[in-house]
Amino acid sequence: MAKFLQRLQSPSGERPGAAWWAFVVIASLILALLPQTLGLAQLLDLSVVLVLALLALSMSFLWGYIGILSFGQTAFFGTGGYVYAVAAMNFDSTTLPFLLGIVLPMLLAAVLGYFMVYGKLSDIYFSVMTLVITLIMNKAMRATSGSQYVVGDVRLNGQNGIPGVPPLQVPWNPEVTLFIDHVYYLAAALLILVYIGLRLLLTTSFGRVMIGIRENEQRIELLGYDARRYKLLAFILSGALAGLSGTMFAIWGNFVAPEMFGLDRAAEVIIWVIVGGKATLIGPIVGVGIIQYLTSWLGMQGVGQVTLVLGVILIVFVLAFKDGLVPTLGNLLLRLVGAGPESRIKKGSDLEKGSDL
Repeated sequence: MAKFLQRLQSPSGERPGAAWWAFVVIASLILALLPQTLGLAQLLDLSVVLVLALLALSMSFLWGYIGILSFGQTAFFGTGGYVYAVAAMNFDSTTLPFLLGIVLPMLLAAVLGYFMVYGKLSDIYFSVMTLVITLIMNKAMRATSGSQYVVGDVRLNGQNGIPGVPPLQVPWNPEVTLFIDHVYYLAAALLILVYIGLRLLLTTSFGRVMIGIRENEQRIELLGYDARRYKLLAFILSGALAGLSGTMFAIWGNFVAPEMFGLDRAAEVIIWVIVGGKATLIGPIVGVGIIQYLTSWLGMQGVGQVTLVLGVILIVFVLAFKDGLVPTLGNLLLRLVGAGPESRIKKGSDLEKGSDL
């Protein structure tokens, strides 16, 4: 039990065992059965949590496992949403727009990442540059309210956004579109697959080198690895995941707007990851659920300054749960199940093994 809790908090370089796979299967079954007990409104709220969890995973993967803090995840998130919306409203089918909503943000991440990574920007300047890119894209989309800003048959509408985004069609039967419950199942399936994929990726040599870069980039380069290439590939993958989240967000809400690129959204992503725990894959998912629930609950209570309250919550979590909620609770459970000093030493060796080359 203790060993499973350790692996769940911070995956090592070893292949996941039977207990981890059992956890994934149980979580999948719970997600599959939830629609049987929830109404459409609750299912709609839960669907957006699953969609935004993909965005949180893109951040935790990049920040928690290779050490790059990027404010540009919302740039790729918004790009994915807008690409899907514009393409789906111009084409008869939504299959190609869905793919474009992933590929184009990935290409954007490749171009931006190449110049930033191979330009040898320091970590702080990397974060600042991604923040600037997000702000530029937000301002650019808000300035497209004129009638001349048209892509095909679709007006961008500036800060009013694009309403009436077509729902996703079944690829083999375009006449059938996904309803609320279908979007939920698709979002749940994608989240489970991405979670499994990232977990398995961390067990490969690529994943171990990533963690090594986070711990000591200079040592990795002295061992003969090109740290820049690994950073760029990680940035591209995180951009693709953010684009997938943005595409699903457009499908979920049938609407896209410049707020998808906004600084508020960029800050929310960081809050999700910090609250859940950045050096874990399950933590950001939990963080999204907690923050989204609190945001909705505070709104229903008539609290006008929701952002201020969330800021206070972030400060509390940073001070009280320095590693995030999931790692902190995991360590508490380890003590309750009798994990002594030897287990904590083993945990440290597992983490080091994850970056052992």
